[in-house]
Amino acid sequence: MKKIKVGVLGATGSVGQRFVQLLDGHPWFELESLFASERSAGKKYREVSKWFLPSEMPAEAAEMVVQSLNDVDASENEDIAIMFSALPGSVASEVEKRCAQAGYCVASNVSVHRMVPDVPLVIPEINADHLALIEVQKEKRGWGGFIITNPNCSTIVMALSLKPLMRYGIKEVRVSTMQAVSGAGYAGVPSMAILDNVIPFIESEEEKMESEPLKILGTMEEGSGIKNAAFNVCASCHRVPVMDGHTEAIWVKFEEGVTEEEAKKAFKEFTTDIKTPFAPSKPIILREEQDRPQPRLDRDAGRGMSVSVGRIRAGRMENEVKYIAQGHNTVRGAAGASILNAEVLMERKYV
Repeated sequence: MKKIKVGVLGATGSVGQRFVQLLDGHPWFELESLFASERSAGKKYREVSKWFLPSEMPAEAAEMVVQSLNDVDASENEDIAIMFSALPGSVASEVEKRCAQAGYCVASNVSVHRMVPDVPLVIPEINADHLALIEVQKEKRGWGGFIITNPNCSTIVMALSLKPLMRYGIKEVRVSTMQAVSGAGYAGVPSMAILDNVIPFIESEEEKMESEPLKILGTMEEGSGIKNAAFNVCASCHRVPVMDGHTEAIWVKFEEGVTEEEAKKAFKEFTTDIKTPFAPSKPIILREEQDRPQPRLDRDAGRGMSVSVGRIRAGRMENEVKYIAQGHNTVRGAAGASILNAEVLMERKYV
């Protein structure tokens, strides 16, 4: 397969850096351009990127000259087919729309367009059929390109774990998260605030977890949009002193009784027909040990693209099962999710 050229919007931030890292050596994609704000434009990437481990910065990317976001639709970028977006929310809406108008596929990790009715919010193992919204979006807006989004990092972990349980009729979901500091970005949480501490508030996180899964787990209505899943989600989100890997305690109430063994069987049997380079062979890995999953032991499962599930047991409420889910927030929950979406777009001839 001939590689297609791609760019990264917001390349200097923490998720932008993860895009650069994961795209290095990708068999389908060739990183062509990096975009950031005016203060970084015209400088080499290594000069403006606060890479966590400088020795691990891809050598080719390190020497690339960063372009201004104002130049995304310049003629020298016309060979780019896909723009991966890790932009700040304050500028993402305008820049992503401009890219779509210019004919690019925008694979966005940003929240600003996730809940827009004609924008696909996709986890390929769950709802690849929602990609049909692309044609609705292009026709409605008259764009040459389109925008596709992946969910919030904590939403991805939870939604993947919920999909196998949908067969039993989910009535209500409650979730309490323990989220890694990398989810807040390079300077997101001062060390003196998070060390020896838990912060019981993450701005907008609970709202995302309570709304995004309903769109993802909803059904595509032919020619129009998504009918949301018919259950409620109640979330409480917390920042903990872990570098990478979000852990979630999840309570699921069903229409009828579901046993611990039935839940385990559903997780074990969950498979996917997605066979692209970033697709994990097992999207969900069942951890049988009583003290698993744990971020340090499990976040890199499936090269960071698998979600681990464990401690499955009956809840105190009637028809309730509770369990722990864990996944890598900047790989499966961010850049890796966008790259997987782009791979599926290529495989299905949308790009």
